[in-house]
Amino acid sequence: MAKKQILLVDDEPDLVEMVKLRLEANDYGVIVAYNGQEALDKARKDKPDLIILDLMLPKMDGYKVCGLLKADTRYNKIPIIMFTARAQDSDIKMGKEVGADAYITKPFEPQALLAKIKELLKE
Repeated sequence: MAKKQILLVDDEPDLVEMVKLRLEANDYGVIVAYNGQEALDKARKDKPDLIILDLMLPKMDGYKVCGLLKADTRYNKIPIIMFTARAQDSDIKMGKEVGADAYITKPFEPQALLAKIKELLKE
């Protein structure tokens, strides 16, 4: 069976590297983007199986990226996990409004992230 592809979007290179290694160790292919515009371009080009999306990004924030993808019938079935340090109820509500499938706050528990990925990918 082909590896599931995950688009990992965050502007913190150290965090990206750590999460990428963890995902690859769990047999996922990982595509990386460091800003909102790059995330949108890669999501459209590569059509990943799932997207892990930070909120506070250069060029375009995660809410905008999520909203644009969820509004497009070609991409709206891709599960999106909002992955952010912003844990206020208003942030979580906004994430749901733009169509996020899950919301994980940093600092995060790697096992919780992996469990959420498996759940959304129905593995």
